[in-house]
Amino acid sequence: MDVPLWLALIVIGWLGVRLARPPAWLVIVLLLGGYLLADSFLAPAINTAVHK
Repeated sequence: MDVPLWLALIVIGWLGVRLARPPAWLVIVLLLGGYLLADSFLAPAINTAVHK
C-alpha cells in the first residue's frame, strides 16, 4: 500500500501534537521556520546535510 507523503505527515503531526502536547507557539514556529528555510539560500546546505 502506497501512502502519499502529505497524508503520512499529517497523521504523524496530528499524533505528535495529541500525544506530546507541545505549546501552540512551538508548533507554529517550527512549521513557519521550516517553510522559510526550505525557500532560503540555506536550502542547498540543509539538503546536503540531510541527504548524506
